[in-house]
Amino acid sequence: MNRMERLTACRLYGIVDLEYTPEYQLIHVTKKLLEGGLGILQLRAKNHAPEHIERMGRQLAPLCREYGCLFIINDYPEVARSIGADGVHLGQEDGKLEAARSLLGPDALIGRSTHSPEQALGGFREGADYIGFGPLFPTDTKPGRQAIGLEHIAGMQAQLPEDFPVFCIGGINQATLPAVLDAGARRAVIVSWLLTHPDITGTVEAVRKRLGEI
Repeated sequence: MNRMERLTACRLYGIVDLEYTPEYQLIHVTKKLLEGGLGILQLRAKNHAPEHIERMGRQLAPLCREYGCLFIINDYPEVARSIGADGVHLGQEDGKLEAARSLLGPDALIGRSTHSPEQALGGFREGADYIGFGPLFPTDTKPGRQAIGLEHIAGMQAQLPEDFPVFCIGGINQATLPAVLDAGARRAVIVSWLLTHPDITGTVEAVRKRLGEI
């Protein structure tokens, strides 16, 4: 399968976030995620220099390849290109998608964070390969970002092609996942619930089953 086919098959999107995972545990936690069969993983290291992110990415990229997992760098297309990552994820303030596409090439995966149905449709129209939609609930991962709730999920997805990957994000955990799925979500990004769970691997497997990935 090519990258886009592999992405479309993913229902659970994992993020190894240095806000939750100290750097000395980066490899250990990543392995636990990958052992659960995670299909796509992002490295998010806010407030770290690009050179530092590149060093960490060079450790994780071969590990993801070993497990057949897509590897995405948050924010920095140049780092993604340098380490041979599968793609980059861009926020609303991270520049034009076409610039990242020009740098990374047509086969790279480029995601866009979106916080409203209008932004979601805009992300699709500008050529994103997938979007994140949220935060659905308040979350420490996005401090200060107002939660958008669940009411727009179904309507937003109805405006997009059925196979276009929309990953709902923000405060999704064991308690909130049922309501997210009931609202029509097909895919989810989960951060703190996975990274802080005593059984990371087992939880990844269980959530993948719940989402219908396996």
